Amino acid sequence: MRLFVALALPEPVEAALLAVQAGVPGARWQNAEQLHLTLRFIGEANGATMRDIDDVLAQIEALPFDLELKGVGEFGGNKPHSLWAGVVGIEPLHHLNRKIESALQRIGLPPDSRKFSPHVTLARLKGTPKGAVIDFLADHALFAAAPFAVSCFALFSSKLTPDGSLYRIEREYRLA
Repeated sequence: MRLFVALALPEPVEAALLAVQAGVPGARWQNAEQLHLTLRFIGEANGATMRDIDDVLAQIEALPFDLELKGVGEFGGNKPHSLWAGVVGIEPLHHLNRKIESALQRIGLPPDSRKFSPHVTLARLKGTPKGAVIDFLADHALFAAAPFAVSCFALFSSKLTPDGSLYRIEREYRLA
């Protein structure tokens, strides 16, 4: 089973993200069920490892915090491969990410090889002209969703399909 740890987004934030998803040729837009903010990608895990992950994530203690999505960007430079919404107010998010990373390493998972860069993926791109990406970024540079309270994080499973990934929350963990 493919696993990752993420924040689910409230419906008003999902709606704001869905409202900007248009006008980019070659974009495969994320649907509402696919929108999330990844805290740590884990990858393939068997049942025993998943139980260990669940146990260690359940022990994490962190305070609830507020978060806001603001601005848009792209990954890939001259060959853009994805569009994303940015995040402000990220210090508590980085704190939670470090706790998750530390907990997962304690049970033997290798360190995450990628630097944590908080964002919400809006679209995967294939063959999209750089000019269309630049136009999208300019058109939505002032994007902002209403701030929202983060009171939990979740362990998600992911199943790859021809139409994109299907995500399911396996367990939620409250912040207190």
